[in-house]
Amino acid sequence: MTVTETPAAQAAATRTPPAQRRRAPRRPREFTTFDVWILLGSLVSAISLNWLVFYRFTVGASFFGFIVGSYLTFLVIFAAVTADRVGRLVATDRVMTVVVVSAAAIVFIPLVLLVGYILVQGLKALRPNFFFNDQAGITPVMPSTSGGGYHAIVGTIEQVGLALIESLPLALAAAVFLNESRSKWRRPVRIFVDAMSGLPSIVAGLFIFAVFILPFAKSGNPLFGYNGFMASLALAITMLPTITRTVEVVLRLVPDGLREASLALGSSRARTVWSVVFPTAKTGMTTAVVLGIARAVGETAPLLFTAFGYDLMNSNPFAGSQESLPLFVYRNIRKPDISAIERGFAGALVLLLIVLVLFAIARFFGRDRSKSKKRASRVSLSGLKSTFTPSRSTASPAKEASPS
Repeated sequence: MTVTETPAAQAAATRTPPAQRRRAPRRPREFTTFDVWILLGSLVSAISLNWLVFYRFTVGASFFGFIVGSYLTFLVIFAAVTADRVGRLVATDRVMTVVVVSAAAIVFIPLVLLVGYILVQGLKALRPNFFFNDQAGITPVMPSTSGGGYHAIVGTIEQVGLALIESLPLALAAAVFLNESRSKWRRPVRIFVDAMSGLPSIVAGLFIFAVFILPFAKSGNPLFGYNGFMASLALAITMLPTITRTVEVVLRLVPDGLREASLALGSSRARTVWSVVFPTAKTGMTTAVVLGIARAVGETAPLLFTAFGYDLMNSNPFAGSQESLPLFVYRNIRKPDISAIERGFAGALVLLLIVLVLFAIARFFGRDRSKSKKRASRVSLSGLKSTFTPSRSTASPAKEASPS
């Protein structure tokens, strides 16, 4: 039996507003192939227009002005065309996306060029013996592949490790005091931490030199001389504000309901911080440690007044001058021979690799495994449901039969 539309239904269909019939709703994140062509067309149009303006209608224009003018013109053309097609809301979203991606590219491209340059220059002198030999017996006439930076690698690991041991408890205590307590001394402590954040690293080295090395120079005690321990104290001063501020921000993100529930069950405030707040903020605290290490591992100026540097192996950080990778790079880059300069680039490459390995280890141990467990349990539950849910083929014939 054929159903025909009534005149009233036909009239209602013809009364649909033209705007609804002409344009279908679009989500801001929908990006089709035609939108890509619009993006490329806007870019070509902007470059062509500015080429006429900068190189045909004017004389002596700079290349930087041409790039900036082309980019601004591209944003205007792209916004106008996108707004005409899909509306002002989607056009605003697209333009802001282009601006954010452009800013990320401006930051990312120099970083890639810098890392690539260090990689190319450092591979010239980086051999397996670099990780097992020091600079004993090395002369300027020897090739860059002779000798190594084993003594500098050991010194860096020992100095940064001692600095982390010295600064991490103080940073955690300061962050807990600033976020969990209600003391009147919070404001002075926060001001002091903020002031330390802007402290030049060379001032930390001069402070350790003036307080612990210079007054005890005639005592003959190796602990109060040029050594890795004094370098670790200077590095700890630079790491302390970074870890403190990062941990404080992470502790603020812990919901207050968790603290209130723990206190309501009878736990003390210290027990709440140790058993509830710290495990919840574990991932962020790991990131804070990584940031602190990254802040200190590349410092050279404090080590000039504390570790002093040494071309031979010294595994005892509490007696005698000690080398580190930043000092190794600084001392070799300043030498006139090409071999030493290539060894300096090799040391810089190894320093980058050490930071990368430390970051990967910290992210592995600090990752949140609860999400993966929840995902695995969700997958197992869905498998059980699919196993025990009857399929359509086993349904009753009475439900599958349709009336004639």
